[in-house]
Amino acid sequence: MTKTVFHSAATLSRRTALATAALAALGLVGACNKKTDDKPADKPGDKPAAEAKPGGTIKLGLVASFSGPFADVGKQIENGMKAWMKEHGDTVAGKKIEVLRRDTTGPVPDVAKRLAQELVTRDKVDFLVGFGFTPEALAAAPVATEGKTPMVIMNAATSIITTKSPYVVRISLTLPQVSAPMGDWALKNGIKKVSTIVTDYGPGIDAETFFKKTFTAGGGTVIDSVRVPLNNPDFSAFMQRVKDAKPEAVFVFVPATEQCITFMKAFKERGLADAGIKIIATGDLVEDHQLQTIGEAALGVVSTHHYSIAHDSPENKAFLKAYLDANGAEAGAPNFMSVAAYDGMAAIYNVIEKLGGTMDADKALAILKGYKRTSPRGEIMIDPETRDIVQTIYVRRVEKVDGQYRNVEFENVGMLKDPGK
Repeated sequence: MTKTVFHSAATLSRRTALATAALAALGLVGACNKKTDDKPADKPGDKPAAEAKPGGTIKLGLVASFSGPFADVGKQIENGMKAWMKEHGDTVAGKKIEVLRRDTTGPVPDVAKRLAQELVTRDKVDFLVGFGFTPEALAAAPVATEGKTPMVIMNAATSIITTKSPYVVRISLTLPQVSAPMGDWALKNGIKKVSTIVTDYGPGIDAETFFKKTFTAGGGTVIDSVRVPLNNPDFSAFMQRVKDAKPEAVFVFVPATEQCITFMKAFKERGLADAGIKIIATGDLVEDHQLQTIGEAALGVVSTHHYSIAHDSPENKAFLKAYLDANGAEAGAPNFMSVAAYDGMAAIYNVIEKLGGTMDADKALAILKGYKRTSPRGEIMIDPETRDIVQTIYVRRVEKVDGQYRNVEFENVGMLKDPGK
């Protein structure tokens, strides 16, 4: 079988001398959406909903962060896609799958929108995929609408995203979905007085809002709420504020990046654990890829989330093997982003197979609505009304298992829709 190549802009530019010159003129960022032939450039809305694309490939435009402080987000998504393709091949219904990778450099909406526009109008992709951060997804959603291009969200988790385009489908999670259950769990386990620390952007605000909603409805008290900047936060002062407030626990959301390590280091250095303050969080704080680096400081942290590499199922074992085979041991552990990308590819392959390789955006959306699958995380479904993920949420505790730190599931909350809709 021919090996699939994940194309970067630089790789494409080497194909011919003419292409190299054209890209050089654009500064290798595609600042113009002009087509490379003599025909006038199409407007995104010019593509009819029922247009069937000829040719031997199905193109996926992967938009995510692959450089800078958030580079691991894009890498986890890409690695999950590679795991599916390693396991299932790179040809579906006679069509070769071609992935065009584009780097947003971080949660930069203007860059994400421009890259999505180029992929739709110039590269004629059949799907937009990826989107690690909410600002990227919100910026690209109008492009999906105008270009009548299915857009599969593989991470970005603010509730409102799927409302911004009828062509957006989310296969990952929403923050309300994983935050609301923690409010209930905390109350049932005797926690009545809590401070919150969240990152100050869409997902963090959703996490704070829906944790507070369930926690206070059951009689709990939030004594202080802290929002920290997304870029380069210094948690030290915020930790001192929480320590001085003397809550029984602190509810936390930070994005699943190296900020998890920074947060846990500050929590330990400021002596919050010694002061008897517990951490309750969404699973982002103790995500599997960073957990070994966080180490002993994470022991005992309770979180609510939808996936752990410790999940015991045949599907998860198969995924972990495929991830290792596709990416090598040097890639480290996968995480919930990798699983969402893996499941996203499963959904896309299902669409292509059912359409016999002849792409039609509206028919693709009809197939995605109500899509069901037994995932490495458990049963999942795309809600046909909201186009959002429905999945099982678990309560987990960080424990040491066979010398490795793991999020061990000990309670099943059940299949949940997004409570934000």
